Amino acid sequence: DKNPAFPLDSLVAMTEGSIGYWLQNALQNALAERNIDKEVATIVTQVIVDAKDPAFENPTKPIGPFYSEEEAKVEIEKGKGTFKEDSNRGWRKVVPSPKPVAIKEIKTISNLVETGHIVIAGGGGGIPVIEREGKLEGVEAVIDKDFASQQLATQLNADLFVVLTGVDYVFVNYNKPDQMKLEQVTVSDLHTYIEEKQFAPGSMLPKVEAAIDFVESGEANTAIITSLENIGSLIHSNAGTIITK
Repeated sequence: DKNPAFPLDSLVAMTEGSIGYWLQNALQNALAERNIDKEVATIVTQVIVDAKDPAFENPTKPIGPFYSEEEAKVEIEKGKGTFKEDSNRGWRKVVPSPKPVAIKEIKTISNLVETGHIVIAGGGGGIPVIEREGKLEGVEAVIDKDFASQQLATQLNADLFVVLTGVDYVFVNYNKPDQMKLEQVTVSDLHTYIEEKQFAPGSMLPKVEAAIDFVESGEANTAIITSLENIGSLIHSNAGTIITK
């Protein structure tokens, strides 16, 4: 007999906790090796979304296993949600991807940051919750991790927001003979490139949009998009795509 499926908000919480632990443990060991006396804490983070977000009417984010068309139709008939074909690989459940409105644990995270602790938060975009009559309720949705991170950075009044991805730079004309890496770029340049459809939806586009939102939210804010491998060069020589007003 199959175990009953956990609701999605609980699955996000479980994943946040386990990956948070792995990161926390690795960071604590790395700090100890270098004799750095710093505490690391993981906060299981609830992210508030708007119940009236239009995303709830149009679920787009594929989750979970692949089904055959027949299996998917059985799940739909059982009232198990919306299923769509995913790039000829089979049918998958799709859930809404609403925009984050606020980070519920922001005061806790802020207190820890201000007292010098390293905080791991907002894993996987955070646990999506809506406010109903003063109470928080988990909902079946997946929040875009780039927008959730941007919301966290903005609410912490950070002045630098670094988005890590698979490439050292954001490119225009990506993978074409005339591809060009963006090094120093302004928000208005990026708006132009977005209009030209330079960034792939679901991969680079949300990262660029989150970076723009962050830079626009404060007077001297800077956002950087680069890879984890390039982070050393970023610290020493500002390598990566640097976005300013």
